[in-house]
Amino acid sequence: MISLRNCLIALFAATPWTIVPAQSYTNRIVAVVDGYPIASSEVEETIRTQEQIIRYQYQNDPDRINKELKLLRDGAVESLIDRELLLAEFKKIGGVIKAQYVDDDVNGIIRESFKGNRDAFVDELAKTGMSVKKFREMREKMVIMNVMRARNSGEHPPATPREVQEYYDQHVDKWREGDQIKISTITIPKFSGEPGSTPEKQKKLAQDLRTKVVNGADFGATARAYSQDSHADTGGSWDFMAKTDMMPAIANTAMELKTGGVSQVLDLENNYIIVACDAKKLGTAPDLEKMRPEIEKMINQEKSKANIDKWMDSIRKKHVIKRF
Repeated sequence: MISLRNCLIALFAATPWTIVPAQSYTNRIVAVVDGYPIASSEVEETIRTQEQIIRYQYQNDPDRINKELKLLRDGAVESLIDRELLLAEFKKIGGVIKAQYVDDDVNGIIRESFKGNRDAFVDELAKTGMSVKKFREMREKMVIMNVMRARNSGEHPPATPREVQEYYDQHVDKWREGDQIKISTITIPKFSGEPGSTPEKQKKLAQDLRTKVVNGADFGATARAYSQDSHADTGGSWDFMAKTDMMPAIANTAMELKTGGVSQVLDLENNYIIVACDAKKLGTAPDLEKMRPEIEKMINQEKSKANIDKWMDSIRKKHVIKRF
């Protein structure tokens, strides 16, 4: 199954693989791999295409869009560098990718990210100025990268019962059903409408308020004085709510806090929010034995990733990489 995250990472690795003299670029060079220049225009092009897919995929979840876009931009240059390294290694071994593999990959993206709607897929690509043919060429590079990673995932022992138990204990919050949370919030809008106000100043205000609360200031009094949401009059206090009925970013943050804990300032779509966890009512966790096959698979995937990361580190040392 092809996840959206893999799809997004893939697009970074998908610009045409042709050695172009650095002087032929008129824009800024952000990195050079074995003499191959990666220009800022390549970064912007791949980001633009991926942004369109993210916005389509999470059109009903603005906070998830912001989170995915940040991950996308933060990893852009390094992803393009890794693309060049893996393509070079593939060329060394004389690798060949069958067209059917690429077709299956593209069809999988249409099926999972666009619910099988090919017209919607084509429309979203067109909004970024990309043709289906070019997208397919990009995906071919991703298939090559996946092949190279799979070849070097290495051997590792299967998950032990102790590893499974520890993994279950660490992640049980994600699988439990029926959790309820009682929280309090302080909400500072990014755009207050006051003369001279900016998102940066509003963020500093939120950070200053959090510092005061952590140092002993009353959360409820602070919320009444500064918060700008529907709970401000009650000192920011919410009634118990099902975790699934809350905004995911707020619910997940609250669940990670101890009762009485105060979160960092959350940067959401239009607001900066401070969350306090007042109380929790935990639901029912799935039985460990029911989860065991899935957990074993996850642990094995993490071990494979560790092997791949180690191999990638060794590859980077064999190539000349310059970042600007």
